Amino acid sequence: MEKKKGELKSIFLPFLSTSHIIPLVDMARLFALHDVDVTIITTAHNATVFQKSIDLDASRGRPIRTHVVNFPAAQVGLPVGIEAFNVDTPREMTPRIYMGLSLLQQVFEKLFHDLQPDFIVTDMFHPWSVDAAAKLGIPRIMFHGASYLARSAAHSVEQYAPHLEAKFDTDKFVLPGLPDNLEMTRLQLPDWLRSPNQYTELMRTIKQSEKKSYGSLFNSFYDLESAYYEHYKSIMGTKSWGIGPVSLWANQDAQDKAARGYAKEEEEKEGWLKWLNSKAESSVLYVSFGSMNKFPYSQLVEIARALEDSGHDFIWVVRKNDGGEGDNFLEEFEKRMKESNKGYLIWGWAPQLLILENPAIGGLVTHCGWNTVVESVNAGLPMATWPLFAEHFFNEKLVVDVLKIGVPVGAKEWRNWNEFGSEVVKREEIGNAIASLMSEEEEDGGMRKRAKELSVAAKSAIKVGGSSHNNMKELIRELKEIKLSKEAQETAPNP
Repeated sequence: MEKKKGELKSIFLPFLSTSHIIPLVDMARLFALHDVDVTIITTAHNATVFQKSIDLDASRGRPIRTHVVNFPAAQVGLPVGIEAFNVDTPREMTPRIYMGLSLLQQVFEKLFHDLQPDFIVTDMFHPWSVDAAAKLGIPRIMFHGASYLARSAAHSVEQYAPHLEAKFDTDKFVLPGLPDNLEMTRLQLPDWLRSPNQYTELMRTIKQSEKKSYGSLFNSFYDLESAYYEHYKSIMGTKSWGIGPVSLWANQDAQDKAARGYAKEEEEKEGWLKWLNSKAESSVLYVSFGSMNKFPYSQLVEIARALEDSGHDFIWVVRKNDGGEGDNFLEEFEKRMKESNKGYLIWGWAPQLLILENPAIGGLVTHCGWNTVVESVNAGLPMATWPLFAEHFFNEKLVVDVLKIGVPVGAKEWRNWNEFGSEVVKREEIGNAIASLMSEEEEDGGMRKRAKELSVAAKSAIKVGGSSHNNMKELIRELKEIKLSKEAQETAPNP
C-alpha cells in the first residue's frame, strides 16, 4: 500500500505459538485502530488463528492485513500444517519447526526491506530482528508475552542465584531485589534458570536484543503491577509500555470475541452458552489449562473427581490425548456430567472471553498463563492457581501473594510444556482450593472484592486518559517523531 504523508507503516511478526500470536495480533489491531498501517506476517496455518479478526477490522476500514508466507515443511521433513508450537505438536517434530523458523528468517528480512515499514514489532523469540531493523534504520519494539513481575523475577534469579543457597529442592528462598518479599523453591523455577542449558543461552540472546531495541510492549496495565512496571524499566534500562489489557481493548463487541482464536461453529457455541445461561450468577467454575498443556490419565482422574465432589457446576476445557485411556475416561465422565447437568466439557479450543464474561462464572482454575490471568482480571474473577511451565510459577506469585486474588492448588514442580512431569496434584488439594475460591464467605473476605476492583481498573486503563491509552498515544507520537526526523535527514541538501 502507498504510504500517506505522515502515516506510520508497521510490520508485526508473531512467534509460531497460539499463546504468543493472539496477544500480539490484538496489539497489532490496536495500532490499526489508532490509524497506524499494519501488516502481520505469519505462515498459513498460524494465520487461521486470527484471520477472522483481521477481516472484521479491514471491513471496518482499518489499515490492517495479513501477509502469509509458506512454511518450509518439506525442507525440514515435516507434514504440511505442522508449523506451530502447541499442545498437539508431536514432541519429536519440535526441533524441525525451529529449523523451519530459522529458514524463514531470510524471507522475513526481505519482507522488512520490501515493505518499507517505519518500525517493526516482533516477538521476543525473534531476537535477530533487532539487527534487521538497525540495518534499515528503523526502531524494533519487542513484544513480551509475560508479566512485568515474571521478567523481574527471572532477572533476580539470574543476577543473585538465590536457589544455589538452598540445601534441598523444596527449601524456600526469597527472590532478592524485588518490590515484594516473594518466596519460591528450586523446583518451581524454570530449568533454564536452575542450571545453564541451551534455553539459557537463547534467553540471554533475547535479553541482549531487548537492550538494543527501541523498547518493549507488555500486555499489562499500570494498576495491575505498577511496582514491577517501574522496577523492570529500571533494571533493564530500556523503554517499556504496558498497553493492556489488549484482549479487552481490541475485542469490545461479541463479534470480535467470537472471532478470536479458532472460532467454533455456531451450534457448538449455542451448547455451552445455553448451559451457562441456565445457571445461577457466580455459581459455575471455569477450568482451563491453556493451549499448550495435556495431562496424563492419572491427573485427569484427580481433576474429574475433585470437580464432581466439589458440589459446584463447572465448565472444563479438555484435549484429546491421542486416543488413550485418558480420552476414554473423559468421554465417560462427560456422559455422566450431562446426565447430572453438573458439568460441561469443551473439547479443544474454548471461546474464553465470551465464557469468562458470562455472569454465571464465579471463578476459575488456571495454569497461570499470562493471557488467562489478564483475561480473568478483566472479568473480575478470582483464581485457583495451578502453574505448570514457562513463567507460570512467577505469575502465581503475582496473583496469590501480590494482588491477593487467588488461592494456590498446591503445584510444586515446574516442567517443560511438552512433557507430563512427575507431579500429580491430588483431588483433596484441588478440592480445598475450589472450596476456598467458590466460598460465599471467603476466609480473607476480600479476594472477590479485590478482583472486581481490578476489573474496574482494567477498563479504566484503556479509556481516554487511562494509563494504557496514554502509553499507546505516547509511543505512536515518539514513532512519528522518529519517522519525521529520518525523512528530514533524507531530504536535507548535502552541505
